[in-house]
Amino acid sequence: MKQIFVILVACCLSVGAYAQQTGSAAVDQAALDAFKKEKEKSDKDITDAKAGGKASTWLDRAKTYQNIAISGNIKLDSAAATTAYDAYKKVIELDKDKKGGPGKLAKEAEEALTSQNLYNAFMQQGVAKFQSKNYAEAIKSLGIAGNINPKDTLAPLYSAIAAQQVKDNATAKVQLEKYIAGGGKDAAIYGSLAMLYRADNEMDKALATLDKGIVLDPSNKDLANEKINIMLTSNKMDEAITSMKQMVEKDPNNVQNLVNLSIVYNNIAHKEDEEIRKLESSSKKGDNTAKQLADSKSIIDAYNSEIARLNKQSKTAEVKRQLADVQKRLTEQKAEYAKLDASAKEAAANASSAAAGEKKLADLKKAQDDNLALEKQYLGKALAVDPNNFDANYNMGVYVFNEAVKMKQGVDKMSMAEYTKSGKEADGKVCGKFKQALPYFLKAKAVKEEPELTNNLETTQRVLKEFEEKKVACIEP
Repeated sequence: MKQIFVILVACCLSVGAYAQQTGSAAVDQAALDAFKKEKEKSDKDITDAKAGGKASTWLDRAKTYQNIAISGNIKLDSAAATTAYDAYKKVIELDKDKKGGPGKLAKEAEEALTSQNLYNAFMQQGVAKFQSKNYAEAIKSLGIAGNINPKDTLAPLYSAIAAQQVKDNATAKVQLEKYIAGGGKDAAIYGSLAMLYRADNEMDKALATLDKGIVLDPSNKDLANEKINIMLTSNKMDEAITSMKQMVEKDPNNVQNLVNLSIVYNNIAHKEDEEIRKLESSSKKGDNTAKQLADSKSIIDAYNSEIARLNKQSKTAEVKRQLADVQKRLTEQKAEYAKLDASAKEAAANASSAAAGEKKLADLKKAQDDNLALEKQYLGKALAVDPNNFDANYNMGVYVFNEAVKMKQGVDKMSMAEYTKSGKEADGKVCGKFKQALPYFLKAKAVKEEPELTNNLETTQRVLKEFEEKKVACIEP
């Protein structure tokens, strides 16, 4: 899923273009001189004892600095929007009617504090801070812009990007929630917010956010896949499967739902891969210890036979040397045998544990096979609805390819005797299985090209060519 700062590059560029259009490119020298003159007058008036106490002086100052900020002339004042904001606040403080309520100028200032003009001023200021990589100040300015217009989505979007730049996930999450509350329609942003929640281990919030995004864009594969990933890591797969099966029952011709369900079963099937490998390794280790013990006993017997033979000969210097050498090796081998025997006895003592491990391994493999079968089942249903669906074809191609790889691994483990007897036929079946994957990859490629697809297709074609060169006839099921 795309990172938030990548998603929003287009937004950044559009605001930048807006800034240029309404900012420095639109402000000629005469206008700049006018702004500078008004700023100098305002700065002077505000320090005057008499003028500085009038609400009108502060209102003029607010408007002057607001216009400077909107112009985007950061060289004249990079914090003009903030100055304008504070000046409007000062007007409200100074202008009271006879009853202590807001006067005419105060009411005008109150309206200005929620106006589009002041929003634009803070947006320009925030974007300028962002572009200069002053992210902390950008967050402040854009945050105020968002408060001025709570229905705005652009300001919180920028604030979230700036917050991520300084690794402030808490602020980024708050701002993206504002984006969603404001009616933001980019489903990818929902995915970005979900990723932030996931990073902070707030899985329920991540899932709720993804659900909102999926409602907005039901065909978004990134959101659906991220939901599956979170379900996997938070042990909510039963809940996910139930929900997705209900969706399939409600709309059996929705290909994306069928593909997503197949992906769920694929992920479940491979979730236990590491544990299966460990259990298989442990089982092989136990078998190997027994073989090593038997081999060691044979070597000891051979040494004893050799010692008996040497003892029957005349004790020449050479015979004595050979006898001493064999006896030394016998002592070493007995020590090795003792170690192996201890390991074997330990294994025997843990026989029940080993049996339990073997049962667990068998159960895991059975469960994995069942889930892979369900993956294939739902991919088949998806292809029945839409034979040209890219994901269904690609995933089915991968499924069949992986089956072929497993078959090839079985052939590689054959002894020479086994291979001599049935290896040629086994190779043919492996070739046939690889050949089965090819049409799915080709059909997916006809829809669109992606690097992983291209790589798998080329690998399949290369393997089939190797079988052809070895004159292996493919035996398709």
